[in-house]
Amino acid sequence: MNNKKTMLFLSLLSVSFLASASTSNTTYKPNKVTNLIGWSLSVPVDNDGNGKADNIKEEELASGYSNPPYFYINTDGDLVFKSYVKGFKTSKNTTYTRSELREMLRKGKTSINTKGVDKNNWVLSSSPKAEQEKAGGVDGTLTATLSVNHVTETGKDYQIGRVIIGQIHANDDEPLRLYYRKLPMNDNASIYFAHEPRHGFGKEKYYSLIGSKSNTQSNPKNGIAINEKFSYSIVAKGNTIKVTISRPNMADVSKTIDISKSGYDKEGQYLYFKAGVYNQNKTGKPSEYAQATFYSIKATHNK
Repeated sequence: MNNKKTMLFLSLLSVSFLASASTSNTTYKPNKVTNLIGWSLSVPVDNDGNGKADNIKEEELASGYSNPPYFYINTDGDLVFKSYVKGFKTSKNTTYTRSELREMLRKGKTSINTKGVDKNNWVLSSSPKAEQEKAGGVDGTLTATLSVNHVTETGKDYQIGRVIIGQIHANDDEPLRLYYRKLPMNDNASIYFAHEPRHGFGKEKYYSLIGSKSNTQSNPKNGIAINEKFSYSIVAKGNTIKVTISRPNMADVSKTIDISKSGYDKEGQYLYFKAGVYNQNKTGKPSEYAQATFYSIKATHNK
């Protein structure tokens, strides 16, 4: 099947990708993960020459965007994200590279702003009623099934082997960052998350789910190996956030935190999910990278 026919076929399915020129003889299967019209994508390259990481909007992403090795759909129809230690960043305030999806409730309706309490973003059910009416959703659940395929092994000790695989982002802060971290001397990785209150509402705190965030921890008990498939869910409801890690034939591991004093239930505060690979190492060798394969991603809201 030539590329023109392939693109037509995949376009009819609304979610598809072709290989890059270097793998032009391979036809990738339609994306089975998610309808990407509800997401935008950041990749750590600068093809448009603006000095920042490229941002791929919803319609371009859903209609066939592919940029191996940073983002593509493999032959099984799964999303692959890859981010080297060195690369273009999303803004002056960001020092780490990423290949990461950003939730876009507007689904390609560019007349709706990306920022603000509007139909592109969501709020908590603890927020004022007027804010809930303006928002595109109320409360939120992000679920994903993935495997982390590679992490960094060089650099400063507190950065080695760590990568963010899911987030809740707000106006300026990050209510939730979910980390996978595997140290070079260990077979398995730990899972932990951070909660960052709004500026002036308290200090950032870390919570362990499997193992810890320690730079010297021994092989975590029941840790998650490279290429091992697992699932996570992030549930924000009212003034709580619950994170759960699930694996076949193992008990779920969950942690619920109270965010009632973190300031995200105030007027003007909006939220959105992120998922992919946010490489948390900026000091390793330039050839080092983080990579993950996502088999499913789904975001839902009460509105």
